Amino acid sequence: MKTDFSLTQLADPDIAEADKILRACVHCGFCTATCPTYVLLGDELDSPRGRIYLIKEMLESDKPPTADVVKHIDRCLSCLACMTTCPSGVNYMHLVDQARVRIEKQYQRPFWDRVVREALSWMMPHPGMFRLGMWAARIVRPVAALLPGSHNLTHPTLLSRIKAMLALAPKHLPEPGPDSGTTFPAVGPKRGRVALLHGCAQQVLAPRINRAAINLLTRHGIEVVLAADEACCGALIHHLGRDTRTLEYARTNIKAWLAEIERGGLDAILVTTSGCGTVIKDYGYMLREDPEYAAAAAKVSALAKDISEYVSGLELSLPRPHDDVVVAYHSACSLQHGQKITQIPKELLSKTGFVVKDIPESHLCCGSAGTYNILQPDIATRLRDRKVANIASVKPDMIAAGNIGCMVQIASGTEVPVVHTIELLDWATGGPRPAPH
Repeated sequence: MKTDFSLTQLADPDIAEADKILRACVHCGFCTATCPTYVLLGDELDSPRGRIYLIKEMLESDKPPTADVVKHIDRCLSCLACMTTCPSGVNYMHLVDQARVRIEKQYQRPFWDRVVREALSWMMPHPGMFRLGMWAARIVRPVAALLPGSHNLTHPTLLSRIKAMLALAPKHLPEPGPDSGTTFPAVGPKRGRVALLHGCAQQVLAPRINRAAINLLTRHGIEVVLAADEACCGALIHHLGRDTRTLEYARTNIKAWLAEIERGGLDAILVTTSGCGTVIKDYGYMLREDPEYAAAAAKVSALAKDISEYVSGLELSLPRPHDDVVVAYHSACSLQHGQKITQIPKELLSKTGFVVKDIPESHLCCGSAGTYNILQPDIATRLRDRKVANIASVKPDMIAAGNIGCMVQIASGTEVPVVHTIELLDWATGGPRPAPH
């Protein structure tokens, strides 16, 4: 793709990076076949190729984005299926992230849109505030069923977003998990030491996931630490275009994990929420221009691993077979497209005795995508229903996924238990049977 940036514009490292990404695009259109919004809506501007044209024009003109540009960028799930499909290696992730930052800084959204985004950006990264919000939502959750529905894909209403938030709120909140700063010693001979990301929404909605990870790891000789002073990974607000706060969170986490490295060494920084893992693995890129943190960020990104990556290197004990349990494996977009981890979780589940079934159209997003199922509830619901129908076709006993957002989204549309992959692996190696709430 030909670009027309001025030399002054190209002096900006972000514009220079955008220029490189744009020039890699050859307009082939392979990305349209795997883009969830294009598959649903059939609008070229709701495909990666269409959005690339919009972003190119916005950046080259150096003018505030129009409402139409914002609409189509907002509809992007950042599922990154286009990057898996692209034969030219176009890094759409970094391009759309830059577009979101530009929109956040230069576009004046309608008042209630700003209110909702501000509330999400301050509530979800802070477990205490998020727990309070979930308690409040739980109280008024029955009201969600009485609110009128909305089928406006073009302009999601405030009412539809409130309805979506209430519908996603859990009926019961589990007891909080262990505190940051806690260390879990290895059982038997110590074979390694890792930090485990505590997380934000996950530690409120499903602390059982990290408990399962801790149980499995310590059972196999790995010491696990929840780093003190750890913050949100930044993923949720990163996709809202709030780059300043995102980088603040990244720096906070880098300092926390470097302190653990100095204290006792770390073999890896493990993540049980794949959306967080994708962003942490990108810290090196995000802070590449920061002279104080660039090297440390690259070190942290290199240490970051999805829990399945690390567990695949352990010699797992297999005290009980589960060859009668059929598991539909949902590959989270952030795992299969963002981190390119596709086979490891399925291989681990099969190795530990589960009957693993692939889901038709597994490349398509379930519609969760961080806060997308709140900000774009109608598109998200259509994607969820499509995903649930595909899952039902393989008749599973359980659904496994590696991302809390996907788990909540899918569970809202099915009665089949939805659990984290690590919970099944913990069960297979001596832990309790997963009990999703």
